[in-house]
Amino acid sequence: MELSKRQVKIVDIVKKSQPITGDEIADTLKLSRATIRPDLAVLTMIDILGARPKYGYFYKGMVELKSFSDRVRNNLVEDYMSVPYAVETGTSIYDSIVEMFINNIGTLFIVENSYIKGVVSRKDLIRASLGNMELTKTPIDIIMTRMPNIITIDPKMNVYEAARELFVHEFDGMPVVDEDGKVLGRWTKTNILDLFVEFGQMEEK
Repeated sequence: MELSKRQVKIVDIVKKSQPITGDEIADTLKLSRATIRPDLAVLTMIDILGARPKYGYFYKGMVELKSFSDRVRNNLVEDYMSVPYAVETGTSIYDSIVEMFINNIGTLFIVENSYIKGVVSRKDLIRASLGNMELTKTPIDIIMTRMPNIITIDPKMNVYEAARELFVHEFDGMPVVDEDGKVLGRWTKTNILDLFVEFGQMEEK
């Protein structure tokens, strides 16, 4: 496993300015705290950075990452994916908004008999609600991103490759589908953070 360019920059910033808070790191990079949160999680989990409440991040030293990399690559998406949240084609934009906010998700899948047909983000729904559409009468199909313009995750993909897809495309969540396009699950940043926490707990045992 190699560190990303941004993770290398974060390590350099911490080494030069430790202790330093997450907000200060984000300000230095001119990014939001939410953007770098996954990077900080990775760097602390693999013990390159340490973190203490009311103190901040500090440098602990570079470590051998091969065993961590091997462990990540030997775990599959199907073992860590979440339950998918989806609505059927033809569902109104209003009902889709309700579904998204009740379940507190950033991405909603549009399906037809469980097969992926489209995806909408929270931004898509907010944009629609600010327009002149009749939300209770307009189907979600009008604003969704349609196949084949949807990037999906194979359940047999290892979690490292799936995490890279998520961060490269800067999505909140991606549909996990089988070879026929049937939705099996949901792959999100939360799944990745949960994975790192589990690996950390395994190291402590």
